Amino acid sequence: MVEASKAAVAVDDACSRENWLLHAQELVPVALANAKEVKVFPGRWKMIISKLEQIPSCLSDLSSHPCFSKNALCKEQLQAVSKTLKEATELAELCVKEKYEGKLRMQSDLDALTGKLDLNLKDCGLLIKTGVLGEATLPLTVLGSMAESDIATHNSIRELLARLQIGHLEAKHKALDRLYDVMKEDEKNVLAVLGRRNIAALVQLLTATSPRIREKTVTVICSLVESGSCEQWLVSEGVLPPLIRLVESGNAVSKEKAIVSLQRLSMSAETTRAIVGHGGVRPLIELCQSGDSVSQAAAACTLTNVSAVPEVRQVLAEEGIVSVMINLLSCGILLGSKEYAAECLQNLTSSNEHLRKCVISEGGVRSLLTYLDGPLPQESAVGALRNLVGSVSEETLVSLGLLPRLVHVLKCGSLGAQHAAASVICRVCSSMEMKKMVGEAGCIPLLIKMLEAKTNAAREVAAQAISSLMVLSQNRREVKKDDKSVPNLVQLLDPSPQNTAKKYAVSCLGSLSPCKKCKKLMISYGAIGYLKKLTEMEIPGAKKLLERLERGKLRSLFSRK
Repeated sequence: MVEASKAAVAVDDACSRENWLLHAQELVPVALANAKEVKVFPGRWKMIISKLEQIPSCLSDLSSHPCFSKNALCKEQLQAVSKTLKEATELAELCVKEKYEGKLRMQSDLDALTGKLDLNLKDCGLLIKTGVLGEATLPLTVLGSMAESDIATHNSIRELLARLQIGHLEAKHKALDRLYDVMKEDEKNVLAVLGRRNIAALVQLLTATSPRIREKTVTVICSLVESGSCEQWLVSEGVLPPLIRLVESGNAVSKEKAIVSLQRLSMSAETTRAIVGHGGVRPLIELCQSGDSVSQAAAACTLTNVSAVPEVRQVLAEEGIVSVMINLLSCGILLGSKEYAAECLQNLTSSNEHLRKCVISEGGVRSLLTYLDGPLPQESAVGALRNLVGSVSEETLVSLGLLPRLVHVLKCGSLGAQHAAASVICRVCSSMEMKKMVGEAGCIPLLIKMLEAKTNAAREVAAQAISSLMVLSQNRREVKKDDKSVPNLVQLLDPSPQNTAKKYAVSCLGSLSPCKKCKKLMISYGAIGYLKKLTEMEIPGAKKLLERLERGKLRSLFSRK
């Protein structure tokens, strides 16, 4: 009984489509005949007639499509064409009798009729030539591998996506509303059937005249972007310019969804360049100054991604990004906004001396140091300082409180922040006076502890900083006092290629070798074996240190006898 019922419904649908096709085919010659009798508004009617003459071939192509009998879109398209043909016939009769309310009113009605015929022809062409019907009807080859419920779901979503591409704006609006709801409930299945043409249709709706349609569209697009499955399609179909316009002038929801979409898309360097090329920098900067917490953070993140591309940094500077990021570092609503601001300043100052001077003149060093007072200092702010300290006098750095901030970072910062702090120490310790102040600030024990870090890069820069500080005798005494200094430094004599800290470890141990106690510790921790290999590798200072330790070892043996 159930199978018979399904078959009956299918027959009824097919008959209905055939009836609507026949009805439309019958209306075409009537409409054409009436149109050709009209004497008024000749230019407009000539255009209408040319479009009416294209309808029969459209109907023929549509009816011969393999999916004609399987999809509701065909029936709806035939109904739309029939309605337009009926309207054309009625308007032609009024014009033949010249019984219309007014000339301007009739001109407006004829222009509307031309628009409807254009839409009918475009939609028919879309259904026939672009594969929308095929997209909206799951191929039979797939049916065997899917459950019946999944087939029904996929077909429903495919048809819904197809509706975004045909019909008048209100019909598309309804389809968008439904898609919006489906995305919230079943995003996985939507993504499974989404095609490039569907993406193109969504992008076009971003420029709709209705703010509500734009809001729903950008919300759907934001979900697609966050899914990470179709960024390239979106960009290639031109999503960036309308997203940027929404950031500029959309309502609160549209603006937030647009900037979150740009944030994700800007992770690609190529897309970042396109954002700059489409004029996206200025609205992003304005959002950093006036947006709500979420939009501000997303705008700051997007600009940070943009600043990672060296060739666009000058454009950012010309738009005033330096002062905006420094202000955000101090006054950002969310901690995330401040972190993005610090990272952006790090990118801007990484290789451009002019931008370094801009950041310094705008008070960037003071703002970065103040930001480091937080409980868990992050790498980006310390990295920005590392880029700047070479362009600032020692006196200024000390007066701004650099040294206690470095101690704080070495104690409480992330490993990346500690690494950057040690690098800052290497850069600022150009004078004996600065080396003295760094040692007195309490950095040495923290750097010795950092020699045990998990990453080779962190161990290397810590050893480099200690080596630089040990030029000063009081700093050498500080290193000697630390029980972990010699064991940690000996471990860094490891001759493996991965260990890039060995030359600094040799230097540090060489400075400690005049001390008998330190020499004994070096020997007891196996330094001689390491140094023999390093001498073969011609590591600077290794041979001299080896000879000194071996002499000490011989004296020790003779003294025992």
